[in-house]
Amino acid sequence: MDFYTTVLRKSAGYWVALCLENGLVGQGINKAAAIKQLNEAIASFL
Repeated sequence: MDFYTTVLRKSAGYWVALCLENGLVGQGINKAAAIKQLNEAIASFL
């Protein structure tokens, strides 16, 4: 897959990035950190 749908939301002071296609999540202190963690989780998953 060339792209993934990501939902970002703030929860308990952290940003959470959720990938809708595979249910993986990343968490960080800002949006960029959460997306980076999600990208790493997707890379590990694949």
